[in-house]
Amino acid sequence: MYKQYLKNMTPKLLLGLALLSSSSVFAALADFEQEIKIVAKKQSSDLKNKVASYLEDVKITQGSISIEADLVQVANEAGSERKFYLAKGSPAKFSQILDDGQKIELQANEISYSPSTNTIIIKGNASISQEGSMVTGDIITYNISTEQLTAESTGSVTTILKPEAQAETQAEKEAEDKQQATEQASDVIESKLIGDPSEEKADIEKKVTAIEKEQE
Repeated sequence: MYKQYLKNMTPKLLLGLALLSSSSVFAALADFEQEIKIVAKKQSSDLKNKVASYLEDVKITQGSISIEADLVQVANEAGSERKFYLAKGSPAKFSQILDDGQKIELQANEISYSPSTNTIIIKGNASISQEGSMVTGDIITYNISTEQLTAESTGSVTTILKPEAQAETQAEKEAEDKQQATEQASDVIESKLIGDPSEEKADIEKKVTAIEKEQE
C-alpha cells in the first residue's frame, strides 16, 4: 500500500502541496459555535442506542459548514454525549468557508465527521480541494483545527497543483479590485460631503430667477 503523509508542515509548505494557502491558516472556528440544522426527506431514530438516521437529500449546516449526502447517521461518541456524524452518498460532500473567504471542499463515498475533535475522515474516491488544487486517494483524514492531513491509497495518491503564476495573478486581481472598490467608495463619500459644483450653480440660478419674478 502506498501512503503519503502530510503532517506537521508549515502553511507555506502546505500551499506547495495544494492543501491550504498561508492566508487560510485558521479555519472559521466561529462555525462551531453555531447551531446545527438538519434537513432530509425521511428520518428514523433508534432511541435505545441513541442513533438518528436521516435519508434522501440530506443537508446539514453549521455556520458555513455544509454536509450533503444520501444518508446521514448521528450518534453519540463512545462514553460521551458529543455527536458523531456518518454521511454516505454518491458522493457525500463536506465544505467550509475559511476565515479568508476561501472554500475548502471534501467529497467521498463516506464521510465521518467528529465536531469534538474537528476531524474529518473520508473514504472511497476521496478528494480534498481548494482554489483549484486537489489531493485524491482512497482515504483522507483532515483535522480542521491543526490542518494536518493524511492521504493513502492502494494505488497512488494524486496531487494536482494550481500553477503558482496563476495563483499570483488571481491574488493581484483581487487586491486591485479591492483597491478600486475603496477608491470608488471614497469618491462617493467625498461627493456627498462636498457636493457637486454644477448642481450648486444650477440651484443658485433657480433661486435668482425666482427672486427676479417676485420683483416683477
